[in-house]
Amino acid sequence: MSTRIADLPPAVRPREKLLRSGAHALADAELVALLLRSGVPGCNALQLGQRLLDAFGGLHGLLHAPAARLRAVRGLGLAKYAELAAVLELARRALAEPMRERPLLDTPQAVTDYLRLWLAGSAVEVFAALLLDHRHHLVHAQQLWHGTLSHTAVYPRELVRLALAHEAAAVIVAHNHPSGSAEPSASDRQVTERLKAALGLMDIALLDHLVVTRGSCFSFAREGLL
Repeated sequence: MSTRIADLPPAVRPREKLLRSGAHALADAELVALLLRSGVPGCNALQLGQRLLDAFGGLHGLLHAPAARLRAVRGLGLAKYAELAAVLELARRALAEPMRERPLLDTPQAVTDYLRLWLAGSAVEVFAALLLDHRHHLVHAQQLWHGTLSHTAVYPRELVRLALAHEAAAVIVAHNHPSGSAEPSASDRQVTERLKAALGLMDIALLDHLVVTRGSCFSFAREGLL
């Protein structure tokens, strides 16, 4: 029979540990356990948290897991899924705030972190755009196209229309590679040239095209490919 968290010594209970040493001192499973609050028969919240991390390949995989897969886990109903989804959204918004407050080009790591959190967990390719004003502050962010595991249909006209609608002066585009390799394909390079040319006709600059995965990020601008 599983030991309840309440029966553990105070020094190792997640909530008490957080209050004593701060959230940074907790392991991933302990943080998840605090969100879950309760376990299931034979498995306390801490053990359930570790089980979830193992099943979904860590914290990143858990937070990006489809709702159907999460709800299929015994003991993890809609309420617990909603709490996990809310945590991801809070993290995404927290990363977005500094991008709105200062020039994007002065904070490349903030851009990378934001895009990886936003896109890297998807099981299919997702193409997104960050629209910037003349001072390179973020004015709009939007996912535009979803593809298969190996291809995303990209339509330059739609991106140009979106940029004009938001009066954007510059654009950063990005997409994920579910395969785990951030190396751009020949198709990625062709798409970049098409988007750059289409935006250029409207005097809108394409500042970068980023290819993101859970562990890395490829920048066309940084590699001198724009």
